[in-house]
Amino acid sequence: MYKKYAELRDKRNITDYRVAADTGISTATLSNWKNGNYAPKFDKLLILAKYFDVPVEYFAEAE
Repeated sequence: MYKKYAELRDKRNITDYRVAADTGISTATLSNWKNGNYAPKFDKLLILAKYFDVPVEYFAEAE
């Protein structure tokens, strides 16, 4: 999931800090996803899907 998130973020040339500020998802949470410490909860995926204007299923597709 993080790879898909990172692709969207990089395509828009924004930082994790900016995503955190705009969505309310902390940079620590984003870092934990990146490091595989835990998987995102559905409510956070919905926030990211809305933010990046993609269907939430986008994050569930095989990478």
